[in-house]
Amino acid sequence: MKISIIGGGNMGGAIARGLSTGLLFKPEDITVITKTSASATRMKDSAERLNVVASEYDSLDTADIVIVAVKPWLIEEVLLQNKDRLKNPTQVLVSVASGISLEQLASWSVVGKSIFRVMPNTAIAEKQSMTFVSTLNAQKEDIAQIVDIFNELGKTELIDEKLLPAATSLASCGIAYAFRYIRAAMEGGVEMGLYPNQAKEIVMQTLLGAVTLLEANGSHPEAEIDKVTTAGGITIKGLNEMEHAGFTSSVIKGLKASNVK
Repeated sequence: MKISIIGGGNMGGAIARGLSTGLLFKPEDITVITKTSASATRMKDSAERLNVVASEYDSLDTADIVIVAVKPWLIEEVLLQNKDRLKNPTQVLVSVASGISLEQLASWSVVGKSIFRVMPNTAIAEKQSMTFVSTLNAQKEDIAQIVDIFNELGKTELIDEKLLPAATSLASCGIAYAFRYIRAAMEGGVEMGLYPNQAKEIVMQTLLGAVTLLEANGSHPEAEIDKVTTAGGITIKGLNEMEHAGFTSSVIKGLKASNVK
């Protein structure tokens, strides 16, 4: 299979580098189309075996999969300018731009083409993304193929397009919220006398342990909380103080604010 990725920025570049070290694609069969020669050079420096070109779209003619990884406001222009290169009936079109619907993508592309919206998060750079996939006009084999591709870069879930905004809030925006918790916990640790890097390592390992426990036990978070909260103990005092300050409420409000349909 051959894959062409339009856009070599943070997301497009991360996808290309991740797939180049996976099992489904040879690096030589991945083409990244960047906007400038300078960005092409930077991309090539980070992954020598990839095909990287600047504003050259010839690879779209023969690509089995085309991933559009440019800013949302550029999607229409890029697709319309290259519409004649996207006529291969078996070719799959994938967009990773938020806010651009499957219906819009279809109107800017070839009639009947298999189209996907894919929402990864920035952890895709380390093959740890939580990615969501929605589709239009896709055959079962196309769906399985796209899910397999993004499973190489983390975990992937096929969902209805109407749920993408909520899923994006939890995963794509959510990773920033997780970082903000880490920062807050670090600052608390520093106030209590720990060095910043020491506090960061403690918080990261603690979160890793929490996730591992949930995965291993298949339990609800509250069940794991109960295991460490004893009557009159320090953990319940800390939890109650956080709740008094609006911890759960603020998380829910933040998620709902970023759930833009």
